[in-house]
Amino acid sequence: MTTRLPLAILVSGRGSNMLAIARACASGALAAEVRLVLADRPEAAALELAAGLGLPTCMLHFRDYPGREAFEAALGDAIDASGARLVALSGFMRILTSGFTARYAGRLLNIHPSLLPRHPGLHTHARALAAGEREAGASVHFVTAELDGGPVVLQVRVPVQPGDTPDTLAARVLTQEYLIYPRVISWIAAGRLALVDGRPVLDGRALDAPLELPQAPA
Repeated sequence: MTTRLPLAILVSGRGSNMLAIARACASGALAAEVRLVLADRPEAAALELAAGLGLPTCMLHFRDYPGREAFEAALGDAIDASGARLVALSGFMRILTSGFTARYAGRLLNIHPSLLPRHPGLHTHARALAAGEREAGASVHFVTAELDGGPVVLQVRVPVQPGDTPDTLAARVLTQEYLIYPRVISWIAAGRLALVDGRPVLDGRALDAPLELPQAPA
């Protein structure tokens, strides 16, 4: 029987990437099992989505804790209690401390809606349009203490079209996010990808630059 990677997904909002990951797990396309969907706010729509799929959920409201360290201690306890060996951020809007990222070094992934290192942080699509860029995209990266600054594994490029708004561009990028995030998780689940000395290593080869979706190995 194939061993399935125990996975925790952290959310703050609608959780559409969480849903894509969960569906890939349920279909067998991804050899992982969602052990926990955890939100940092009670209004996160992802909690209802996850519950509808029969996934274990938890809500830790960040406002119930006196500071970031206390919140992250509870967060880490919930992750560890679930048995998760990989943590995927899916629109999780907390900036994590260096202590937390060190605790899960090499086991913490994020997807960001830009071609990192371009446009870390928020309002990525509006900033790309304001800069007159011809392409946008998304990046899956290991999380470090630097905001959106961890090593990037896989990217996908999305052309900017005439008349694009931040919303129309975001919608097209999002469809591509649903492809690349489960793919990177599948590499980890298969033992093909790891973070070694701060560098992503895929199939025994250190990645000097991010892979791109059309050229990425299946």
